[in-house]
Amino acid sequence: MPVYKAPVNDTLFVLNDVLGLERYNNLPGFADATPDMIEAILGEAGKVAEEALFPVNYSGDQEGCQRHDDASVTTPKGFREAYKAYREGGWIGLAVPGEFGGQGLPYTLHCAVGEYTSAANMSLMMYPGLTQGAIAAILVHGTQEQKDTYLPKMVDGSWSGTMNLTEPHCGTDLGMLRTRAVPQADGSYKISGQKIFISAGEHDLTDNIVHLVLARIEGAPEGTKGISLFIVPKFLIGEGGTLGARNAVTCGAIEHKMGIHGNATCVMNYDGAIGFLIGAENRGLNAMFVMMNEARLMVGLQGIAISEIAYQNAAAYARDRIQGRSLSGVKAPDKKADPIIVHPDIRRTLMTIRAFNEAGRAFLLWTALKSDIAHRATDDKERQTADDILGLVTPILKGVMTDKGFDHAVMAQQVFGGHGYIEEHGMSQYVRDARIAMIYEGANGIQALDLVGRKLALNGGRAAMALFKEIGDFCEENRGNEKLSFFTKHLKKGLNDVQGATMWFMQNAMAKPDNAGAGSTDYMHLFGLVVLGYMWAKMAKAAEDGLASGDGARADFLRNKLITAKFFMERIMPETALRKARIEAGADTMMELAAEAF
Repeated sequence: MPVYKAPVNDTLFVLNDVLGLERYNNLPGFADATPDMIEAILGEAGKVAEEALFPVNYSGDQEGCQRHDDASVTTPKGFREAYKAYREGGWIGLAVPGEFGGQGLPYTLHCAVGEYTSAANMSLMMYPGLTQGAIAAILVHGTQEQKDTYLPKMVDGSWSGTMNLTEPHCGTDLGMLRTRAVPQADGSYKISGQKIFISAGEHDLTDNIVHLVLARIEGAPEGTKGISLFIVPKFLIGEGGTLGARNAVTCGAIEHKMGIHGNATCVMNYDGAIGFLIGAENRGLNAMFVMMNEARLMVGLQGIAISEIAYQNAAAYARDRIQGRSLSGVKAPDKKADPIIVHPDIRRTLMTIRAFNEAGRAFLLWTALKSDIAHRATDDKERQTADDILGLVTPILKGVMTDKGFDHAVMAQQVFGGHGYIEEHGMSQYVRDARIAMIYEGANGIQALDLVGRKLALNGGRAAMALFKEIGDFCEENRGNEKLSFFTKHLKKGLNDVQGATMWFMQNAMAKPDNAGAGSTDYMHLFGLVVLGYMWAKMAKAAEDGLASGDGARADFLRNKLITAKFFMERIMPETALRKARIEAGADTMMELAAEAF
C-alpha cells in the first residue's frame, strides 16, 4: 500500500533559508508568521495530511462518487470525516482576511500547506480548493453585501464553491458559450444552460454550494466581450443567512473519468436558476480570471504534490525491492540480490524526480511570495514588479510542473516494474490523477500560447526583462564565489538560451505567427528549466551558507541539497540547448503537410 510523509523540513528550508520570509514582516499578515509559528503550522498540516486525508485517498479512488436518482451525490466513504477534520482546523481560511473569519496569514504559507494536502488526497482537496478560488473572486469583485453573505460560510467550510465555464461545445474559446441570463425585476437573473466538467459541482460535504457561472445577458455583445459572471447558490439565502429554497440547478451526471474518482466532476443543468451578477455586466472574464489565476497556481501545486508522493513511494520500494547485483560489486552479501536502489538507472530516475520536486517546491513558494507582495506591499514599484513576474510565471508553473508531475508519476511507476501496473501498490492512481492537471484550468498548450502570445510581450516585455535581470544579477553577484561557480555557470548558460530564444521570437514570429505557435511549448519548458535552475542556485547558496555557519544538526540535509543541485545542473539543465534548437527550427516543416494527410 502507498505511503506519504509531508516534507516539512524541505519546506522550512525554502521558506526560511532561501526566501527569508522574516524579511517581509512589514507586509500585512507576515509579522504573525514567525519561524516558530510557521514550523508549528506546517507540522500540524503534515499531520492532517498524513492522518486524516491520506488514509482515504486509495479507497476513495476505488469507490468513487455516486449520483442518486434525486440528482444528489455522495462522496466516497470517509471523505466527510476527513473533510470535517480539514475544515475544523481552519485551513480554508489560512490566508483569508480576518474580517471574513480567516487568519490573514501569507498566501505563501497557504501554498506550502496545499502541497501536503493535495499530495495526500488530490481528489478530496479539490472541494476546498475550488472554494478558495471562488472566495478570491468574491473578495475582489463582489459587493459588500455579497461578501458578507457568502464569504464567512465559505471560509469556515460549511459552504463550498465552484467555477462553471466549460460547455459541451465550448472549452477554451469561451466566446462561444450559450448559457444565458435573463434580467428580473428584483435585480436578479434567471440562468439557463448546461455546463460540463464542473469539479465539485454536487456533493455531500457542505450545506450549500456557491456556483460562479459564466453566462451571457440577453442582448449582450457576441464573443468574450459579452460575458458576465453570476453567483448561483445551490440553496437560496434567506433572512439572517439561513438556507432557503432549492435553486433550479442540478447535477445531470457525473463524468466517467480516468482519475480523480473521489471528486464529483459534474454535468450541471441550470433551468432558470436564480443568479446574482458579480462585478460589472459583460466583464465576467475579468472577474473569473481572478479565480482562474489562483486555480492555475493550485494546479501547478498539484503537479508538484503528485510528483512528490509518487517519488516517496518509488524511493521506498527501491530501498526494499531486491533484484540483481550492483555493477560495482555486491552490496548486500546477506541477501540473494541487492536492493534496486544500487542500480544507476534507478538512481537516475529517482534523482530526476527529486531534483524537479525540490526546485518545483521552491518555484511554487517563490511565486506565491510574489503574489503576497503584489497584493500586500505598500510600495507601488515593488508591487508592480511582483505582479508582472507573477503574471509571467503563472503559465510556466502550471504548464511545466503538471507536465513533469505526470512524467514523474509514470517514471515512479516504472521503478515498481510490473508491480506498478497493478492497483494495490497505488501507483496507477498517481498516473491517472496527475493526467488531469495537464488539461484543466487551460490545457498546457494554451498555457504555452498564453506565455508566448500574451505574457512575454506585455508592457513591452517588462516582466521578462525584470526576471532576466534578477537571474543575471544573481549570477554576477556570486560569480566570484568558488563554491557557487559551478551552479552559476550552468544557470548563466540556460539564461543565455532563454534570452536567445526570446530574441528569435522577436525576429521571426511577428511576420510569421506560426513560428511562435510551433515553439511555444518548448519555450515554456525552456523558461521553466531556467527558473528551476535559478531556484537550485539559490538553494545551493543557502546550503553553502548553512554549512559555513557550522549548522551541524543539518549538515547531511544541506550536503544532500548540494548533491541534488549538482545533479540538476549536470543532467537536466543542458536541456535548455535542446529546447532552443527546437524553437529555432521554426514552423515550416510542422505546417507543411496538408490537413488531410494526417
